[in-house]
Amino acid sequence: MKIKNILSGYGKIVFNLIIISSVFIVGCTKSFLNVPPQAQQPTVQFWQTQSDATEAVNAIYANLRSWNETAFAAIAVESMASDDATKGSTSSDATFMNNFDLFTITSSDEGGQLGGFWSGQYQEINLCNQVLDNIPAINMDATLKARYLLEAKFIRAYSYFRLVRAFGDVPLRLHVPTDASQYNIKRTPKAQVYAAIEKDLTDAAAGLPSVYNGADIGRATKYAALSLHAMVSLYEKNWSDVVNYTNQVIQSGAFSLFPNYEQMFRVANENCSESVFEIQCAVVANNTGAETSQYSQVQMPRGVAWGGWGFNVPTQSLVNEFEAGDNRLNATVIFQGVPTAEGDVVPSPATNPFYNYKAYVPSALFSTALANPGCQQDVRVIRYASVLLWNAEANNELGNNTAALASLEVVRARARAYSIANGAPAGTLPKVTSTDQGALRTAIQHERRVELGMDFFESRYFDLVRWGLASTQLGSLGWKAGKNEVWPIPQSEIDLSSNLLTQNPGY
Repeated sequence: MKIKNILSGYGKIVFNLIIISSVFIVGCTKSFLNVPPQAQQPTVQFWQTQSDATEAVNAIYANLRSWNETAFAAIAVESMASDDATKGSTSSDATFMNNFDLFTITSSDEGGQLGGFWSGQYQEINLCNQVLDNIPAINMDATLKARYLLEAKFIRAYSYFRLVRAFGDVPLRLHVPTDASQYNIKRTPKAQVYAAIEKDLTDAAAGLPSVYNGADIGRATKYAALSLHAMVSLYEKNWSDVVNYTNQVIQSGAFSLFPNYEQMFRVANENCSESVFEIQCAVVANNTGAETSQYSQVQMPRGVAWGGWGFNVPTQSLVNEFEAGDNRLNATVIFQGVPTAEGDVVPSPATNPFYNYKAYVPSALFSTALANPGCQQDVRVIRYASVLLWNAEANNELGNNTAALASLEVVRARARAYSIANGAPAGTLPKVTSTDQGALRTAIQHERRVELGMDFFESRYFDLVRWGLASTQLGSLGWKAGKNEVWPIPQSEIDLSSNLLTQNPGY
């Protein structure tokens, strides 16, 4: 089941109240403003009851699927700059997205995507801070109160990680401002931001449930917090912590790789055995305010009745990375003229030769009655395959070659079985046997690319940056060391701060 109360909460929650103290950091997003106001309450009447607490926490989850969180801004900042993806669509549509592809982006941010990503994350953080500052005073079930606070900490950590990964030092705000002097603050050194993220995730992992049932499936769990903490530690190169957190997830036995790689990304298999955390999306009767996700719509094939806008398309470089017989390729890339597993065909010649299969919603689910076609597709944030590959990478960096090989082989074994089941010959995807650290590092990096290619949140671009390979892989496109490791701070935010915010070097 979906989290129906979370989905409907986006249309029910009193948004004017929730964002009233965040005007200084929240930009206007069309998906947010298009939600019709319902059941509005004066500020003084909110934060009184358990129902208020529930609606406020549901709003946090609902906002995760909004425009700036999963559509243009997220795709531009976290995907399009890599060697896995390029702008797509038509040459004349949203040309500003080329600035991310070619590293010509400036702080002026002509298309508004840097500013959208920045304000989208701070909007989410503000919703979390509202919960964390106000729910403690509500007289309500103590166990539920504690859980709600930890869910807010998990999502706040998720948003701050996206910010610090993209921009480096960013303003760290852990409470709602109480007077005007607290509205405008400097950028916080990224080490302090990472420390705050880790504190939130430590708290969340210690107290969140391991599993949910029924209508609560999809909320943040203990294992989601451990997994995100592992990812954060990976970026900090705290290899022992990565192994510790991933081992807890692996040894829990709570997850397994879904046998059918392609079907794992379809609507019917949302929240499957491989899902550690995913953003819940659905069609909710009589509530178009819940149909806000445009994650699939902006990436679905262009020029077909059941498609979308055709942005963020795979590159030939990604296609070439797959080994012969690896059928994950055909579940990652929609090729023109080749039917999908569900029988849909992008006719040849198409606007683009490739489209993102992982964002695909079959034509059987297409409806012009939806506020945003494809809005029912959940956005997969953390998969168990990622946990295994983080474990492999960290173990290899620590010299634990046997453990690294074991985790890597679990991922390859699923891919091997899936490929053979779909017509690949025996012997496809042979085992990696080398225990040389450099060779194993290369094998893990390859496996990350083909297993996670075009995934949401698992960014190939930031992988290249943290591996020190961005100059080699992206230099021909204009990437420059000492500059493009981070994106520019939006000039609009610097102006609003009266230049209290400083710019990243080179911009």
